Amino acid sequence: MEECSIKAQDLTKQFGQLTAVDHVSFCVKPGEVYSLLGPNGAGKTTTIKMLATLLQPTAGEAWIKGHSILREPHMVRRAIGLVPQDLTADDELTGWENVVIQAKLYGFRGVEAERRAKEALDFMGLLEAAQRRVSTYSGGMRRRLEVAMSLVHSPEVLFLDEPTLGLDVQSRRHLWGLIEELRRQGKTILLTTHYMEEAEALADRVAIIDHGRIVAEGSPEELKSRIKGETIHVRLRDPGQTIALAEKLSKELGVDAEAKGDTVTVRVKSSAETLPGLVQVVSGMPVVEIRIVKPNLEEVFLELTGRGLRDEEFDVFKFRVMARRVRR
Repeated sequence: MEECSIKAQDLTKQFGQLTAVDHVSFCVKPGEVYSLLGPNGAGKTTTIKMLATLLQPTAGEAWIKGHSILREPHMVRRAIGLVPQDLTADDELTGWENVVIQAKLYGFRGVEAERRAKEALDFMGLLEAAQRRVSTYSGGMRRRLEVAMSLVHSPEVLFLDEPTLGLDVQSRRHLWGLIEELRRQGKTILLTTHYMEEAEALADRVAIIDHGRIVAEGSPEELKSRIKGETIHVRLRDPGQTIALAEKLSKELGVDAEAKGDTVTVRVKSSAETLPGLVQVVSGMPVVEIRIVKPNLEEVFLELTGRGLRDEEFDVFKFRVMARRVRR
């Protein structure tokens, strides 16, 4: 366990007849960014909650910096920072007040609590907005405030549960940069996401999780190497012609072509070699788009599970903000 800042061994969680997490095992090394990549409902948040001692496992065990989540939960909580999906900051307080309260909850008082709050807010780029009520913050600012609250006690291990969920591209990229800086500072980070580009950009290693099980693990490059060749997607205006086109491509070009909805997916060794012949075959057909996809984690997930990462996606972050306002 000395080599793992986070170690899970056969971690399992059942809710009645539902097995949300099914014998999950992994090791996150000190200073590593490790990503659990999977769709909504895959078991990512349940795993985080067990590791953070918020949920008792049905079976299995885990250790954070050598401390058991079952026998030493208080030591685990001192070692970790947690950024949950849910919004935890009080809307009616200022950003400053929220972070100072968090520092005091960890036992810091007076000048020390304020110093830590100032450093955390400054690091997250929120010092100028610190005296504003959180209710006036944008989505990106709220997320950064959640991270500031999780960092105020200088944890060695940081859990980030879908930290960029629902953010616009600019806010997401900004948060990526801050996570990279935390990596440079030597923080051990467990990141959950269903954005494959986020896992590719940030993670040293990725565990693809689906239906509570880890189905593959490795660096982004190792996982992408499982996909041989490239994929060409041909989208037609008339979905009724896709089956005929797939059969024609298979027959004339000798490729693996599959029709689904309005799109024919063709797997090839080299798109450069196949494209000229493909263009001739589709000539005269109502083609809307021809798109070439290099191997990526989305393709790996599709290959392993038979479905995409974003089959069910909506703006959860904005929904939660709206729901909180309605309850008030």
